[in-house]
Order: sequence, then structure tokens, then C-alpha cells
Amino acid sequence: MADGVQSQAGSGEHFHDPRDARRSIAALIAAGERSYSFEFMPPKDEAGEAQLWTAISELEPYRPTFVSVTYGAGGSSRDTTVRVTGRIARETSMVPLGHLTCVGHSEAELRSILASYAGAGVHNVLALRGDPREGPRSPWTPTEGGFTYAEELVRLAAGGGFTVGVAAFPGVHPGAESVERDTEVLLSKQRAGAEFAITDMVFQASDYAALLERSSARGVDFPILPGIMPILNLGQVARMAELSGRELPARVRERVERHGDDKAAVRAEGIAMAAELCVELEAAGAPGLHFYTLNRSTATREIFSALRITA
Repeated sequence: MADGVQSQAGSGEHFHDPRDARRSIAALIAAGERSYSFEFMPPKDEAGEAQLWTAISELEPYRPTFVSVTYGAGGSSRDTTVRVTGRIARETSMVPLGHLTCVGHSEAELRSILASYAGAGVHNVLALRGDPREGPRSPWTPTEGGFTYAEELVRLAAGGGFTVGVAAFPGVHPGAESVERDTEVLLSKQRAGAEFAITDMVFQASDYAALLERSSARGVDFPILPGIMPILNLGQVARMAELSGRELPARVRERVERHGDDKAAVRAEGIAMAAELCVELEAAGAPGLHFYTLNRSTATREIFSALRITA
């Protein structure tokens, strides 16, 4: 199953200097044969904080190219996100990527947040327009004194010396009128200074391959990393997909549903499907794999075991 991805994460193929959290993620992706990265969420309480750092410590031995920390809706987790990314920069060997959204912030506030990131030792950001507080399908209303488009935030961050990543979509963003327009938006973000992109959850490699094809045809030439989340709970992942304006592919849903209420079998199927997807994505040209961890390490480590990627 995993013959296409045989790697030793400890071999140094895509490792960075552990003393230097300033390095550009785009350069790290370009330097290695394959990139592996993990995404975490800012914890909400002390128990969540402990769980997060357990996951970080368990995944650090795999020497990820970078790890990202998300940004709560409307900037609700701003201080926690900056604090966590700063701690990763100071106390681990990993390069942190801090998320930042336009939602709820004026340009002055965005400049202040970027300064906070820089002060915390974080020099890579994922610049996002962000979803309206009412949800991704709601009309977008910019904050007074703020930005309307992600490319404006990209330009601000890139002009401040940050390496900037952006979001890409294996289907089409729920706020875009067409896939062609979505591709134009991605190109505009590249022209504004973005150096790489990370996709929303990918459920089938053909969607990712189509994204690469249409993006390349339009002139997008930076790395696009596919986002991977194993289906351990069908209802949870289906709801997350729905929030981004998508549905789970029928064949994906059927493979999980055939196990009924057998939670162990559903989990095993989800891990197997994720491992298969990783192989297919790399065969489709993915320069790396980005794993949505939900602040737990077990599923990602199980996928790595299936792919024979070792710490």
C-alpha cells in the first residue's frame, strides 16, 4: 500500500537547522525531497494546553518541515496563537507557522499582530481572509479600516519580511462564484508575495490533481501542500466538510459507513484510507503532506507507520 512513500524522517532529507526557527518555510519545502507538516489548534484551557504539548512532543521526533497553529474565528484566539507559536519557536526544533485572518481586525491591528509574531520569533505566517463570523457561506463584510481580500494581508506580511503561505481549495471556496475565479484569486495571492499554499481537507487525489493542473495552467508556480485529515468520526468530518461548502465523496462515505457503529473498524478504515490517499497525492505531484491533527498525535503516527515513515 505504501511503497510510494518509504522515508526515514530522521534521515535529514527535509530537516532544518534546529537552532534557526527563522528559516523560510518555502525554502524548506524547496530544499527537501518531501515535506511533512502538522497543524495544531490553540488550546482553550489548561487541559487542552497539556494535550497540545503532548501531541507536539510526540510528533517532534518526526522532524516536520514546519508546524502551524490556527487562528480562532474572528481573531478570538489571537493571543494564544501568538503565544503557542512563540513557544514552539523558542523551545522546540520545529519551525512554526502562525495563522492570521482579516476578520475583525483593522490594518493597524494586523500590523500589531505581525509585530507580536516577529517579537515571539515567528517569521512565517499563513495569511487568510477568514470566514465571516456567521459562517463561510455568509456574505463577507470587511472590518472598518481593515482588508477585503487575503492578497492585501499577504502584501502587508510579505512587505514586513515574513514568508507567507495562503489557503488553496481542492474544490472551490464557498465564497467564490466559480473554480476559474478561485484560481484567479490564488494567482493574485502569489503575485502579492505568497510563496506556498496549503489546501483545505483533501478527500480524493483527483481533486488535488485538478487543482494543480488548473493552477499551473494559469501561472501559479509555488508549492501547494494537500491537507489531510483521517476520517475517525464520519459525522465530525462530514460537518467540517459542509462548513467549507463541500460534501464527502460517495465512495469515501461508503467505505466508512459499511462498518456501521463499529468504532474500531471505522477508525482502522479511516487510517487506511488516509495512508492510501497520501501515496496517491505524492504520485499526483504533491511536494509534501500537511496533517490536520486536532491536537492529537496518535492518528498521524498510525498513518506514518502505514507509510513506513519513522521518527
